[in-house]
Amino acid sequence: DGDYVLSLVVNDGTVNSAADSVTITAATIGTVTSATGRVWLDRNLGASQVATAFNDSAAYGDLYQWGRGTDGHEKRDSSTTTMLSSSDTPGHNNFILLPASSFPFDWRNPQNDNLWQGEAGINNPCPSGFRLPTIAEWEAERVTWSPKTLAGAFASPLKLVSAGSRYYQDGSISFLDGGYYWSSSVDVTAAPYLFIGNSSSSTIVTYVRAEGFSVRCIQD
Repeated sequence: DGDYVLSLVVNDGTVNSAADSVTITAATIGTVTSATGRVWLDRNLGASQVATAFNDSAAYGDLYQWGRGTDGHEKRDSSTTTMLSSSDTPGHNNFILLPASSFPFDWRNPQNDNLWQGEAGINNPCPSGFRLPTIAEWEAERVTWSPKTLAGAFASPLKLVSAGSRYYQDGSISFLDGGYYWSSSVDVTAAPYLFIGNSSSSTIVTYVRAEGFSVRCIQD
């Protein structure tokens, strides 16, 4: 039927294509094949289950600042700090806040454009064999949905959800009527992402890298 699952154990890199799950620390995650023929994880990083509806809170998962690894900052209730990082790995699990005047609105100073690209990306949060999608890969999926809203995105094999976002100025969670999915791509000082609205059509948008958005992994 085009859908299959495989086993990946991230602590030792073992891959067993005959097995039936992806193991990411304590979570067991499957895969799905999308309309474009690409293989994706069946849920957002940090989600406890495959979505049963586009507003299924158990399927929302974590909210990552662009380019950061899985260090705890991505948890929806993680603590915050106003201390910017001067390295690729901040060394703590705090969500980094920035004031409204802090152009270019990135948790890292100076910026590094090369953190999430490919499976071997410096801070790739996905399991072995997986990575963040490029914005072109997100667009290829988006055009297959009907309608091109959350209803269509959830009806697709990816079962995408309205997980909202985490605001870079105060750490609050908001916009739970929409889905915000990071890509690995960059756009000048910002980064493009896929927005999926409840009543409005999905689209590709560019926003600041300090914002917290969902991550869905694609097979490399």
